Amino acid sequence: MTISGWRFKPRLWSTVVAAVVITIMVQLGNWQLSRAQEKDSRQERLDRLSQEPAVALPPVEVKLEDFQYRQVEARGEYVPGLTIYLDNKIYKGVAGYHIITPLRIGTSSMHVLVNRGWAPADRDRSKLPEVHTPPGPVIVSGIATTAMQKTLELSQDMISGRVWENLDLNRYRGATGLALQPVMILQKDDVQDGLVRQWPRPDSGSAKNLGYAVQWFAMALAVLIIYLVLSGKRQRFEKK
Repeated sequence: MTISGWRFKPRLWSTVVAAVVITIMVQLGNWQLSRAQEKDSRQERLDRLSQEPAVALPPVEVKLEDFQYRQVEARGEYVPGLTIYLDNKIYKGVAGYHIITPLRIGTSSMHVLVNRGWAPADRDRSKLPEVHTPPGPVIVSGIATTAMQKTLELSQDMISGRVWENLDLNRYRGATGLALQPVMILQKDDVQDGLVRQWPRPDSGSAKNLGYAVQWFAMALAVLIIYLVLSGKRQRFEKK
């Protein structure tokens, strides 16, 4: 085939290689698109669950997937002596802590961790924020989420008294001996205790998959262009 003095003359091996590479890249792009669609569908479901009426958290162990991102309510008493301060939490550019206190559900032995909110850290890191914990029976409402909160961890022993770098549910169970639900409540009650409770909306993460899909399709197009360019030869015309 000749176009404007260029003759398209591909080699068999280059055609096979280009076809295989382009097919794989297109399939990977389509897979990323399907992942993005799955995440968007899951996000729609989570948004719907978060708008449903609150459900009571029972005194028996539940499954995380049955309660995650639902509006929940728990009745019981705080155990303030087992409060931990989850370190390196930033709010509007200020470093601080998330205050995590277990709540004993009813009169049972089952507990649930409550993330009561954010408090700023003192310049003197040896001084922890003073947090008032209401005594006696309370009703806590909020969003149920996973009780595993991890960031970068240099060592599994990064615990300094009541200050924890990460929240590992099994580690907390071992340290306290408490029976714990696999969920944690992000408290939304306005109890005027000085803590900040502005929880970010969970992101589906589909934008990242869409970005990857665009990259795979762009690379497939680049391979196609390179293949076409390398397979073309300019014809030479002899002077008569």
